[in-house]
Parts: sequence; C-alpha cells; structure tokens
Amino acid sequence: MKAFDRRQQLLGLIQRDPTLRVPDLAAQLDVSQGTIRNDLNALADAKQLVRVHGGGVALNNHTLPRSPAFAARALTQEDAKQRIGARAATLVADGDALLLDASSTVYHLAHFLLDRRGLRIVTNGIEVACLLAQNPTNTVNLVGGIVRAGIDSVIGPWSERFLHDVRIRTAFVSCSGFTPEVGMTEVDVYEAQFRIKAIESAAQVVALIDASKFGKLDMTPSVRMDQISMLLTDGALAADWAERMRAAGIPFEVCT
Repeated sequence: MKAFDRRQQLLGLIQRDPTLRVPDLAAQLDVSQGTIRNDLNALADAKQLVRVHGGGVALNNHTLPRSPAFAARALTQEDAKQRIGARAATLVADGDALLLDASSTVYHLAHFLLDRRGLRIVTNGIEVACLLAQNPTNTVNLVGGIVRAGIDSVIGPWSERFLHDVRIRTAFVSCSGFTPEVGMTEVDVYEAQFRIKAIESAAQVVALIDASKFGKLDMTPSVRMDQISMLLTDGALAADWAERMRAAGIPFEVCT
C-alpha cells in the first residue's frame, strides 16, 4: 500500500474512533508502530490532525465547534491556546475527575484529552461536552440550567446547585481578563459566577490564560490568585508581566 493511501486509511480510523492508540492502529493496518508514528507526524505536518500522546486527533467537522460564534472565539489566539491545552493535558491521567468551563481555551484542551480513558467530567460547555462524549469510556456530566447561544454554555442556579454535590480532582478554567493583583475577571457575570462555584468543588485549580488577556480588567472578578494552583500561559507573555508574576510568588509556566 502506498504511503498516501495508508495515511488516508489511518485518518479514517482516527475519525471513527479517537480513542485508538498507536498499537491498535498498527494492528489494524498491519504495519509497524514506527510506521504509524511517522504517518501520524506526516498528517500533523499536513494539518490534518493534532498529534497527542499515543495517537492523534483528526481535524474535521466532528471535532471543530458547531457554533459559528464559538468557532470564531476558538480561532482567536488559536496557536497559543493549543500550546496551553497540550501542556494542560499532561496534568490529566486516565480515570481523573475534572471540571471544565465553557471557554474556548478549555475547548482546545479537550482535543488533547481524546486519548484518555475513563474520565469523569463536569462541564457547563456544550461544545466541550459534545467533543469529549465522542470517547465512550468517558462519563460527561453537562450541568443543567439556561442554555446561552453564542457562548454555548449552561448557567444559572440549577448548575450551581449541581456543583454543590460534586468533588473534583482538577478544575481547568479560563477568563477574559487577568492581572496578578485582582486575579481572573470576566465580561460575563454569569460565567464568572459559575467559575466561583466550580472551584469550590476542586482539589486544585489550573488557570489557562493566553498572554493577550494579561493586563485586561473586566467587570466581574471570578478566581482570586490565592485560589489558583498553577497558571499556564504562552510564549507571547511580555517579560515585565513574567517578572511581576515571579515577584508576586504566583506559580506559572510558559508553554512554548
């Protein structure tokens, strides 16, 4: 079989079942695991999939946002969000209990979790829930409440009441603005309220904040700095912001 034909078959297998890993793919195509890894890298270089630990995630209509408004948000600072999401995914093991908000940065993280098994997920993000539910080993809990078009999230007192009864290992959250002095802030008061309640249920909170949000102070505070276990940002972070973070003793990592 020619390399092109084999890679198209490989891409089809991944599209149908994103949980397949390198040994499974090698067995199905009757080639070595080294050949599969080379093919995955070639498809990633061709922008046909995103390489993840042990396999790949196809970039097709099944994994892209269905909502045009949400897709526009996901494409803003896309490279930075993918780098942050890839690093955040290394903090997640099979079987973990996670809380994921409805942000576009967390949506990018979700792509890098498709090869995990047995995740127990609580989210108010409709796009996040649909993406991770593609893996049949996951248990995805979409909180109840009011569905908001454009933001593609569920908010309200019902969702906050649900959070009261759950215990989460790690909450991954983002924001629309951030300063070391105030912490994470939100344009939308309802999204801020969801995050405030969400982190009360989590043993640790990981903030996913691309560099473009540093220095922005939006209307509603959500997560204070003393509530954040780790902050992940990208290589576009200005040197003066990095110095301010270090001076404040804030645990952060630049994802390059």
